[in-house]
Amino acid sequence: MAFSKFPLPPQAHGLSARLLILTIFFVMLAEVAIYVPSIARFREQYLQERIRTAHLATLALEVMPDAQLSESVAMKLLDQAGAYGIALAGPGMAKRALYRKMPPSADAIVDLDASTPWDMIVEAFETLAQRDNRVLRVLGYSQQEGGAMLEVIIDETPLRHAMYDYSVRILALSIAIALLTAGLVFVSLQWLMVRPIRNLTENMMLFRSDPENPRRMITPSGRDDEIGMAERELAAMQRDLRMALTQRARLAAIGAAVAKISHDLRNILQTASVVSDRIASIIDPEVRRMTPRLIESIDRAINLCQHTLGYARENLPPPERRRFDLRALVEEVGNDQALANGAAFSLENEVAGGIEIAADRDQMFRALTNLVRNAVEAGAKHVRVAGRAADGTVTLTVADDGPGVPPKARENLFQPFVGSAKSGGAGLGLVIARDILRAHGGDIALAETSDKGTVFSLDLPVEPKHQASSPEPAS
Repeated sequence: MAFSKFPLPPQAHGLSARLLILTIFFVMLAEVAIYVPSIARFREQYLQERIRTAHLATLALEVMPDAQLSESVAMKLLDQAGAYGIALAGPGMAKRALYRKMPPSADAIVDLDASTPWDMIVEAFETLAQRDNRVLRVLGYSQQEGGAMLEVIIDETPLRHAMYDYSVRILALSIAIALLTAGLVFVSLQWLMVRPIRNLTENMMLFRSDPENPRRMITPSGRDDEIGMAERELAAMQRDLRMALTQRARLAAIGAAVAKISHDLRNILQTASVVSDRIASIIDPEVRRMTPRLIESIDRAINLCQHTLGYARENLPPPERRRFDLRALVEEVGNDQALANGAAFSLENEVAGGIEIAADRDQMFRALTNLVRNAVEAGAKHVRVAGRAADGTVTLTVADDGPGVPPKARENLFQPFVGSAKSGGAGLGLVIARDILRAHGGDIALAETSDKGTVFSLDLPVEPKHQASSPEPAS
């Protein structure tokens, strides 16, 4: 017969249940620590009581002439003391003794005055562990007659049964104390901690489902402890996140509108460019003088629209990693820019030979090209690219001899549309280069800039983390 599985309520796996279980466990642990000396003390008191009872039995010998008792009276006294034999001896006094006819030999001797607390604990657990009866010879000083030594021979089984009964009572009391303490602690923690934490958790789940809904934000309770601080910090975080999401949604809407406007504006500007080309053929000197400036302005506007549309539509694909030589890539970037800019431009390749990285070659080519093109457009005539590898990381430096990055552009250097250092620029070259580097696990930063040039630093891992690289296919 198959049993259906019923899921436990959330409280069974929650903080409340764990606190309850831990409280009961620690209380029981404390009770065990108390029980160990207590059971030893109980055994000692039991044996001391046997000594006192035995001393009372010996008093009958003191009042009888010649210290002689009838056998029936002696047996009654021994039965009353629960002993096989009793003996009392001391300095300056006659020995008094009561014995059965055939007292058994003792299996163990217990000297109450010579035993240490540790000995009492060990002997108590030895008694509890016994399964058969042992005969004990108990020795102790009489409190009524100073210096007199009492000797009692008794069975261990009654003592063990008394210790069992005491242990059961201690266990019942421990369970009651544990349950009462755990209940009080549970109720207190439930009110002080668990319920507020559960409210925090529920609010975070609700806020996550609809972060733009202001009614999903938590209302701090006003507590001045750690829970209250967490509530206030959560409320502040939710407020900031909601504002950021709202601003992001508005920017997305504005971006979509700008993309549409840029698309239509580009078509209009292309028509204007065609008209400007025709105007350039007019013989009028004033028209010829103004036409190049008009064409240049229209070209900048078209270029800005194209960059805006490209950035709005572009979704950088994941890198397709292949192993390739970094120096060869830099050489290819230099040749490409030399063809585009003519003899006025030169690129010095100082990347050490033999450095291979596992990366997307096309994306890395684009990132380096953007850096070099930005330098040329800023007025640089010479660019130097150096590279070294150390501790699994390749560090590239791209240095130019341009006029440097203006202070205003440095503040928003990696922000699209606001980080351009030239008039009419979209400021997307560095943004795209940084996105490519970060997609590869690296980064780019402005190392230094002055009127003598600018230096960018690029960090890139030689091997991607948690991803095996495949060799570049042979051409």
